[in-house]
Amino acid sequence: MAKDKAFEKQNVLNGAMILVVATALVKIIGAIYKIPLTGIIGSLGRGYFASAYNIYTPVYAISMAGLPVAVSAIVSKNVALGRYRDVKQVFKVTFPLFLALGVIGTAVLLFLAEPYSVSVKSPMSLYSIYCIAPCVLFCCVMSTYRGYYEGLNNMFPTAISQVLESLGKLVFGLSLAYVVIDYGTKQIEATGSVFGFEVKTEADAAIIYALAAAAAVFGVTLGTVAGTIYVMLRHKFKKDGITKEMLVNSPLPQSKKSTVKDIIAIAVPTAISSVVINITNVIDTVMIQNRLSTVVEKSYETIMGIYGDSITAGGIVRENIHTFLYGAYDVTLDFRNLVPTIMMTLGVSAIPVISSAMAKRDFKVVENTVNTVFRMSMLIALPAGIGFFALAKPILTVFYQGSENESGIAVAAPILALYGLMMGIHTLSSPLTNMLQAIGRADVPAKALAIGCGFKIAFNYILIGIPEINILGAVFSSGCFYLFCIFYDYAVLKKETGIKLDWKTVLIKPLIASILCGVAAWGSNALVTTYFVFGSTDSRLNSDTLGCVISIIIAVVVYATCILVSKTIVKDDILMLPKGEKIAEILEKYKLLG
Repeated sequence: MAKDKAFEKQNVLNGAMILVVATALVKIIGAIYKIPLTGIIGSLGRGYFASAYNIYTPVYAISMAGLPVAVSAIVSKNVALGRYRDVKQVFKVTFPLFLALGVIGTAVLLFLAEPYSVSVKSPMSLYSIYCIAPCVLFCCVMSTYRGYYEGLNNMFPTAISQVLESLGKLVFGLSLAYVVIDYGTKQIEATGSVFGFEVKTEADAAIIYALAAAAAVFGVTLGTVAGTIYVMLRHKFKKDGITKEMLVNSPLPQSKKSTVKDIIAIAVPTAISSVVINITNVIDTVMIQNRLSTVVEKSYETIMGIYGDSITAGGIVRENIHTFLYGAYDVTLDFRNLVPTIMMTLGVSAIPVISSAMAKRDFKVVENTVNTVFRMSMLIALPAGIGFFALAKPILTVFYQGSENESGIAVAAPILALYGLMMGIHTLSSPLTNMLQAIGRADVPAKALAIGCGFKIAFNYILIGIPEINILGAVFSSGCFYLFCIFYDYAVLKKETGIKLDWKTVLIKPLIASILCGVAAWGSNALVTTYFVFGSTDSRLNSDTLGCVISIIIAVVVYATCILVSKTIVKDDILMLPKGEKIAEILEKYKLLG
C-alpha cells in the first residue's frame, strides 16, 4: 500500500532523539527565561508568579493526564492494522473531548483563583492566576495534535510545538513584564497611581510587581497559543500522511462509542496515577518539613552535631533549621530530575512502536524495543548517577560557591550522592509506565503508584524521624518507592508479553563501565585539586572548578572507551539512530558492536 512521505515512521531512538533535542532546548530557554525574569520582577514578583503556577500545575495535570498517551497508543494500533478510518475517527472523537476538558479545566482554575489566593495569603496573585488559566484550554487542544502525531510515529509536531511554546514564553513573558514595570514605575512617579490603582504607601506599590508577574504569566499563555496555532496549521496544510487510497482500502471504522471506550480504558487509569502522584507530592512536601521540625525540636544537639558548621555559616536561627535542611534537599532535586526528565522521551517514543507491535502480536519487536529502551536508559542514567555520587560536592561547589546557598553545599552533597546511586531506578520508572500503557495495561502503574505512595509516606515518617538520618530519610523513602514500582511494573510487563531482558548489555556492562567512570572522575578530581591549587575560594574560577570540569571530561572518555571495548551497544540500537547505517559500518569495521 502506497504511503505519503510525511507518513514514514520514525523508530524509537530516532523519535526519542528528536524529543531529547527539543527537551534540551526547552530547558535552556526556561533557564534563560527565569533568570532575567527574576531580575525584572524581583523576589516579590516571583512569589506571585510561583503562586499562580502552584495552583495551575495540578489542575493542568488532572485535565491532561492520560489523554495524549491514549490517543498515541490507539492511533498506532490502528495504523498497524491498516484501519486508517479508525485513525481519522480517533482524532474526530478526541478533539471535542480535549476541547471540553480544556474549557472545564480553565473554568475550574478561574473558580478557584480567588479562594486559593486568599488561602495562601497572597490576594494579589489573583491576577497571575487569571492570566494563566487559559493555558489549560490551549494545552488540551495542542495535545490532541501531539498525541495524534506521536501515534503516527511523527515526533516533529510535538518537538517543534514545545520549542515554540517556550520561545513564546521567553519573548512575550519578558517583554510584557518589562513594559509593565517600566510604564508602571513612570506612572507612579508622575501621577501617584498605576493602571487605576492608587499608590500611597510602599505596601500599595506591591501592585506593580503583582501586575508584572501577571504579564509574565500571560506570556506563558501566549506561548501555548503559539504552539497550538503551529500544530493546527501544520495539520491543515501538511496533513497527516494518510492518503485517499489508504482510506478507500481501509475497513469501516468501529462506532464512536467504542472508540471513546478505548480511550477511556487507557486515559482513566493514567489520570488516576497523575492524581495519586500529585497528592502524594503535596503530602510529601508538608510531611518532610513537619518531621524535620519535630526532629530539630527534640534532638537539637544531634542535628547541630551533624550540620552545625553549615547552620552557623548560614546564620540560621533554630526555628528555621528545618526549612534550611529542606531547602538543601530541594536544591538536589534539580540535579536528580535532569536525567529522568530527558530519558522520559524514550518511553514516549516507545508507545507507538510497542502498541503497533502488540496489535500484530509481534512479541519479538516488543522484546527488542523494551531491551533498547532499558539499555539506552541505563547507558545514560548509570554513569550520570555514579558521576553525581563521585562528584556531588565538587558539582554543587561549582554552582553555588560564593552564592547565598554556599552554606547549604555540605548539607546537599550527601543527599545528591545518594540520589546518584539511585539514578537508574528513578530513570526507568517513566519508560516502564509508558510501555505498560502501550500494551493496554495502564491500570498497572496506577496500582503500583497507589501502593508505593503509601509505603513512601510511611518510610518518610519513620526514617526522617530518626535524628541521625533526618533529611536523608526522604532520599531512602523515594528510592524504595521507585524500586517497588519498577519491580511491580516489570513483573506485569514480562507476564503480559513474555519478554526477556539481555541483562548483560542492559545492566552488567553499563554498570561496570559506570563504576570505572566514577573512579576516574573521583581520582582525577582529587589529583587536580591537590596539585593545581589556584584562585580564591570565594570565586568559581579556581582549582575546584577546574578539577570538576577536567574530571567530568576524563570520566566521559573512560566511559565511552569501556562501552565500545566491551561491545555493550548492539547493532540494532545504532541502526535506529539517524545515519545509523554509516555509524554501524564504522563500528563493525573495528569490531566494537555487540
